[in-house]
Amino acid sequence: MHQLRVASTSLASAVRSLAALAVLFGSPYALARAQMPKADVVDVQAIGEGLCVSNFFQSNMVLQRDKPIAIWGWAAANEAVSVSLGGSREAAIADPERRWRVTLPPMPASATPQRMTIEGASATLTLDNILVGDVWVLGGQSNMEFELAKVENGALEIASANYPGIRILTVPYGVGPEPIRGFARLHEWSDWFGRHFRKGDWDVCTPEVARELSAIGFVFARRVHMASGVPIGVIDASRGGTSVETWTPLGVLRQMEAPVVQAMLAGWDQRVKDWVPPAEAQPGPSADANFPGNSFAGMLGPLLGLQVKGVIFHQGYNNALDGTRGVRLYEAVFPRMIESWRRAFGDPTLPFGVLSLCTDGDPQTRDNALERMLNAGIHIRAAQYQAFLALREQGDENIGFASTFDLRRRWYHPQVKVPAGERIARWALATQYGFARELQWTPPRLLGIEVADGALVLRLDADVSDPEDGAIEGFLIAGEDRRFQLADVAYAQVGVDDRGQPRYDRKQLVLTSPLVPAPVHFRYAWARNPLANLQVTGNKDLPFATQRSDDWDMGTVPLGVLDSEIDGKLSRAQQSRVLTALRAEDVRRRAAEARAFLAQHPEAAESGSSRAKD
Repeated sequence: MHQLRVASTSLASAVRSLAALAVLFGSPYALARAQMPKADVVDVQAIGEGLCVSNFFQSNMVLQRDKPIAIWGWAAANEAVSVSLGGSREAAIADPERRWRVTLPPMPASATPQRMTIEGASATLTLDNILVGDVWVLGGQSNMEFELAKVENGALEIASANYPGIRILTVPYGVGPEPIRGFARLHEWSDWFGRHFRKGDWDVCTPEVARELSAIGFVFARRVHMASGVPIGVIDASRGGTSVETWTPLGVLRQMEAPVVQAMLAGWDQRVKDWVPPAEAQPGPSADANFPGNSFAGMLGPLLGLQVKGVIFHQGYNNALDGTRGVRLYEAVFPRMIESWRRAFGDPTLPFGVLSLCTDGDPQTRDNALERMLNAGIHIRAAQYQAFLALREQGDENIGFASTFDLRRRWYHPQVKVPAGERIARWALATQYGFARELQWTPPRLLGIEVADGALVLRLDADVSDPEDGAIEGFLIAGEDRRFQLADVAYAQVGVDDRGQPRYDRKQLVLTSPLVPAPVHFRYAWARNPLANLQVTGNKDLPFATQRSDDWDMGTVPLGVLDSEIDGKLSRAQQSRVLTALRAEDVRRRAAEARAFLAQHPEAAESGSSRAKD
């Protein structure tokens, strides 16, 4: 029998009674759930009385294969506890704070259900239907958390989500500042969705369970499980509305010397100092989910010491709300965050896959191309890719990356999540499961830039093209005046063939614009919802990532519009001035294009003149 599931509050009993009445009178259980009070309903406390294990360890779970298996929990002080699994048995003595911990030897992957027995002085706990395979952690904010039932083609995924070899656990929300030792098993209220979500339980993947799982996480798990045949456990530790600094340990942030990090910490410290507890004793700034380190302590804290296979991470929206300051903070902190997560799971080379920041807002077009450049989210997206590149160049073979900007929708929760999950699954299968020959996952990489004859020539490591065989779009170029314009893109000619026809190198792109006679820098996919279509040639689904060759901050493009660089968010007046200048460049280009068209088609000009006279 499983660890006891006793309601810890009268509220939980009331809810179950309400559900029973609903069934008695023919109402669906969903109605009873909808009538739940706006509070969390606890089924099992984070730390129980007497002998208990951490709520991470349950029936139906997946344990990480080929690594030592740590099991921990609580008992009476000095109580002897033994744990048995798969023919192995280890014992420990609970310390004065009731904590005990054992480590079982590694086990190979197995889809055969196993039983774990935890024995104390006067009680025995039994956990059943345990599989051994690979455990993946999902991290980030709401676009990782966004559940399968709400995405495009989610209904199809749900209908076919019968996978006994996939097991799912969603970690309840928790905050620091100290690492939380355990999580409760409960129905957690969401103000955002206006309903309760069941969290803290390991479940076998079924359509009913999968519908509430992270859509990206489900698709990732499905692809990896189907290809590898290995049992897969998914731990969703994401939380909507969170920033990169809350997912980084506070101690790590305190040690960073970057001025933007120290200023951020000083700001929070001042808020804590200035906070006066109200009469109702509401929590202060230090209990905020975005207080530095809080989500790391609250969501990963209960998992510290656990062995896992890897992480996939999708975040960035909240940091984009703080303008240039948010970008600089992200650039400094994100690599340290990745390092901290790897350290938390005891593996400095832990596979870590990054999904870039998704789209938001109206699309960039040729008419508004420059106006759409003014958005901090683009810089966040570029910072994510640069962190990936830096780690790869340092020899990190377990860092992954997948763009999502082309899976575009206007809502900041774009529902095109299935392809995003499949892209990051392709990375995992190629690098961790032996499918490197069958699956290409790396985005096309820039090898170098040359300035030549009024053009920028980009050298790439792969043949690239528009998948629809049209014009390549999404590049902008600028001279020293920082006045960007859309670039015309052509392949570099590298000779002629035997028939005298030009030969082109699809790994070299020539960027030009009649309005930029001396280009020095380029940007690509430089909008929150960008006009961009460059991919690896072939049916590869590998976009050229959002990136730039310049290091110009927002507010300094075009040059001379503002008097000085802006450290944080632009004021409304400053933003208006920059947007006016960018729109003027869009108008200048459209006027030039119109003049060029009329010069090439004089009959159109004559026709227009005749109509004007009429």
